[in-house]
Amino acid sequence: MNAEPNVSQETVHRVREAIERLDYQPDLNAGNLKRANGKTLTIGLVVESVANPISSAIHRAIEQKAWERDTAVFASSHGDDPIREHAIMQALQRRRVDGMILTTAGGSCAYHAEGAARRTPLVFVDRASGGVGADAVISGDFTGAAHAARHLLGHGHRRIAYCGPGDHLGFRSARERERGFMEELGRWGVPTTDVPVLQDLDDAETAQNAVATMVRSGSRPTAIFTSHGPSTIGAIRALREAGLHNSVALVGFDDFALTEILEPGVTVVAPDPERIGQMAAERLFARIDGSRAEPNTYVVPTTLIARGSGELWPKIDAPHRKGRRLSPHGQAAAVERQRNR
Repeated sequence: MNAEPNVSQETVHRVREAIERLDYQPDLNAGNLKRANGKTLTIGLVVESVANPISSAIHRAIEQKAWERDTAVFASSHGDDPIREHAIMQALQRRRVDGMILTTAGGSCAYHAEGAARRTPLVFVDRASGGVGADAVISGDFTGAAHAARHLLGHGHRRIAYCGPGDHLGFRSARERERGFMEELGRWGVPTTDVPVLQDLDDAETAQNAVATMVRSGSRPTAIFTSHGPSTIGAIRALREAGLHNSVALVGFDDFALTEILEPGVTVVAPDPERIGQMAAERLFARIDGSRAEPNTYVVPTTLIARGSGELWPKIDAPHRKGRRLSPHGQAAAVERQRNR
């Protein structure tokens, strides 16, 4: 059963025949009592929702790494409820998992200090460790949002609205995306106090209503940056209903299915959830194996995927004149004119 070297092939054959005939499955709990290193060959994964596409991709990557280690993954969702999250963590600890990978509910991780003190290896994903002595693997939220702003600015836009979730839960990603976006506008000389900011857009319906109201106003922006998936979906719906999807540029943070088949396709800043999951699993197994390196935060870069919506020019300086496209030199001159205004 355990591939011991000093067992005859005849005995191995007879034991395996009995296993198949009886459909015998080893009792892992009993095995844990005997196992010298005390490992249970299980890890826990706690995320906001296993139905979320990004969480699902992270989950798959972690499972692949765990499979290579003959380790099972227990995954559960907390729905951004800290009480439920804490109960899930306690249940995993009672099952003596070898370690846990967490996307925390809310911005504070202080209540995980007890789990860390029990020497259960922890790795945080998507959200920083909040002072707990543990590794964290996060997306490049600041640089990704700055890239989105720079992309829209480079296409001549100066009236760019920011739409996203509020900071009422204290999420680092929300703060960093807004900060990266605003600081990039400031570097280009755009007064950030004049930027339309729509916050607390936690779901697609709320975002749709807010964006619809904004584009009907007299100070309609020429471009919109949406800082997470639900706000992007809401903005798409609002722009299409208003007939402005080919007039108002849009760049969203987070990629999702079918964005490439819309007209125009949706330009996004895409995180790399597979790499996040891989790195989180690698760090967790390193800790399980006894690594005592100083805890670190690992940043996984994002990628801007241009599909059309983010490449629309503002009507005032659109790179078409009487059906003719401006040359690259003409486009650069148009951008410079906008920058100097």
